[in-house]
Amino acid sequence: MLERGMIFNGEMVRAILNGRKTQTRRPVKFPILDRNLGCELAGNELAGELAAGNYLNSAFGKPGHRIWVRETWTPESIDAEDGSYSPDYRATANGQPLDGRWTPAIHMPRWASRILLEITDVRVERLNAISEEDATAEGVAQFRGGFWKHYQPGWTQHQLSARGSFVTLWKSIYGEESWNSNPWVWVIEFKRCGSTN
Repeated sequence: MLERGMIFNGEMVRAILNGRKTQTRRPVKFPILDRNLGCELAGNELAGELAAGNYLNSAFGKPGHRIWVRETWTPESIDAEDGSYSPDYRATANGQPLDGRWTPAIHMPRWASRILLEITDVRVERLNAISEEDATAEGVAQFRGGFWKHYQPGWTQHQLSARGSFVTLWKSIYGEESWNSNPWVWVIEFKRCGSTN
């Protein structure tokens, strides 16, 4: 069974732990070369392959494969007897690490990951095609009164829909114009398998 790491920010880690996040979208990096024919695939061709159940050219695997979550962490303490680390995670920490430094998610080794996800579906679609239901599955935060979080820094307003909230989340990660360019994205649906350490 194939396993690979994937980076999630602290808020999305908490959404996974709370059961709110069951999807993630990642930009498709073109060109994608067909592993059978060696020619470049366009977004709509890739989407058609995945819809037909052909995952040969999928960058993230296929249903049944697993993702271990990479998040900001620290090797909080070392066991004096065997020298093993006991990691702590910024997304759920109650303070600063003992040495005051967090290790970025990109540097998290497999053994330190605490969350394992199983892929249930992989598809490719245009970013702007996200539905209200899918935006909710992306784990965006809802407030009392039916309002949704606005993720762009410096803004105090709220959003009226999960989709509107997701737009601000996407722009906060990939930049202001990234939504308007409507790129092809991988849509990875998953379920949580439990702890990995």
